[in-house]
Amino acid sequence: MIGSPRVVNDVMTRKVVALRTGAAFKDIVRTMQEWGVSALPVLDDGGRVVGVVSEADLLLKEEYAEDAVGDFGPGPDPADEVKADAVTAGELMTAPAVTVTPEAPLAHAARLMAHARVKRLPVVRHDGTLQGIVSRSDLLKIFLRDDTDVAEQVRREVVTWLFGTHADTVRIRVRDGVVTLTGRVHETALVPIAARLARAVPGVVDVHCALTGPPRHPDPDPDLPDPRPTTPV
Repeated sequence: MIGSPRVVNDVMTRKVVALRTGAAFKDIVRTMQEWGVSALPVLDDGGRVVGVVSEADLLLKEEYAEDAVGDFGPGPDPADEVKADAVTAGELMTAPAVTVTPEAPLAHAARLMAHARVKRLPVVRHDGTLQGIVSRSDLLKIFLRDDTDVAEQVRREVVTWLFGTHADTVRIRVRDGVVTLTGRVHETALVPIAARLARAVPGVVDVHCALTGPPRHPDPDPDLPDPRPTTPV
């Protein structure tokens, strides 16, 4: 049917810095500063992702510092208090980590980020070993595809696949990722399907579908009486 959708492997960052469970607090802060990231995956001795340390995890030490404690707001969260006393990545990390595989569609990665409320996901093999990192900005790269490239894929994987020998009657225009389909097709039942499939092409921002059916043939002699019998009153 339609060609394989773009997957995480196409956009992920392969050069990744990670922590061991024994990494010290100050080393974690220093690594985040040097790499300009707000979270780091934590690996066990086999290179498998076991958790993630974020800036939010580190800031708990400041939030729960003795000189900052007061009678403001709700009482402390016990789990947060434990992290506030932590000094290694293994103690600080949020576990288990929310991860994604390289073969996962981009839409799946986006849903995971939204549901987990995270900005990036470690990319792991099926055995849990780290392969890369995919971030929100990585997922947005797909919308930088050239309009001509998008139009060619819509033509090849949607219009030609659906309409076959009648595909040449469909005109495709793409501007800033917005696809416009115009022309006449023989199977009007396929029009909403064409719009839906075009919208699923990687890099498509929106679809305007103005496809119509074949022209209606005019009545050859409109003055002739209706031949259908009528029921007498």
